[in-house]
Amino acid sequence: MTAPSPTSPAVPASSGAPPARPTLRAESEAVYAALGTGVVGALWGLIVALIWPALPLSGEDWSFGTAAAIGAAIVAGAASGTGYWRSRGLTGQEWRLRLSSWKFTVNTTSVVVVHVVLAALATLVVYLVLSRGFIGLVVSRFWSITLMAITLGLTAYLVYLSVSRIDTQRMSSLLMAFIVIGTLTAMITTPDPQWWMIHFSHLGSFWALSSLVFNGTLIAGGLLVTTFAVYIAADMESLVAEGKLARTGSPRFVSVLFVVMGIMLACVGIFPVNVNLLLHNLSAMGMAVMFLILLASGPRMLRGMPRT
Repeated sequence: MTAPSPTSPAVPASSGAPPARPTLRAESEAVYAALGTGVVGALWGLIVALIWPALPLSGEDWSFGTAAAIGAAIVAGAASGTGYWRSRGLTGQEWRLRLSSWKFTVNTTSVVVVHVVLAALATLVVYLVLSRGFIGLVVSRFWSITLMAITLGLTAYLVYLSVSRIDTQRMSSLLMAFIVIGTLTAMITTPDPQWWMIHFSHLGSFWALSSLVFNGTLIAGGLLVTTFAVYIAADMESLVAEGKLARTGSPRFVSVLFVVMGIMLACVGIFPVNVNLLLHNLSAMGMAVMFLILLASGPRMLRGMPRT
C-alpha cells in the first residue's frame, strides 16, 4: 500500500463515493460479539435442556428450533442496534452523523426489526431442514449447549457485520427479502388454503398468527421504505454535489415520495380489509399513485443520469 500524495485532492465527506464496508474494527467487534454471545447461547442451551429435556429439533409444538429462534431474535436485536449505532462513522456512512435524532431513531428501529425477524425465521428454517435430515432425533444436553452456542454466536457475527456495511443497495435487498419472506410465511401458515382465489389482502383478514405476520410485515416494510428514502436522499445529494444530477431539488422530491409510499404501505397493514376496507384501499391506491408519480417524474428529476 502507498500513502496518498499530499497534493491529491481531498474527497469530501459527503461524496458517498466509497461504498460502505466493514472496517477491521467492525470485524473485530463482530468476532468479540460472537464469542460473548456464544457463551450466553451455551447458558441458554443448558437452561433449555434442564427445563425441557429431549426436545425435537423442530415441530409444531415447542421444540429446540423454537427456543433457538427466540434466542436468535434477542441476539439479533442487540447486535443490530449496537452495530448500526457504532457504524455511523465508517467510510461512506459519515452522513448519518448529521441526521436528526428522530430520523436516526426511525432508521435504527426499522433496521433492528428487519434483522430480528429475518434471524428468527432463518433459525426456524434451518432447524426445520435439520429435522428432516435427522428424523426422530431428540436434542441431548450436550448438543443443546453446543448448538445453541453456535446458533447465537453465528447470529451475532452475521447481523453485526450486516448492519456495519449497510448502504442503499443493501437496504433495498433487505427490504425485498423481508417483504418476500414475511409474505411467504403468511401464505404457508394461513388458515385458509384457498386465499389466493380472492386477493393478497385476504391474508391479513384472519384473527390468526399468519395475519399478524402479514400485516406486521407490511407495517415494518413501510418503516423500512422510509429508511430507504433517507439513504436515497444521501446518495442523490452526493450526485448533485458532484454535478451528475442537474436538479438540486431532486433528492428531497424523490425521498418525500418514498416516505409517503412507506407510510401508505404501513397503513395497508394497519388497516386490514376486515377492519377498515376504505382506509385499506385508500392506502393501497395512495401507494400506487406515489409510485406512478415517481416513474413519471424520473426523466425530469434524474436529469444528468444515464438514459437507462
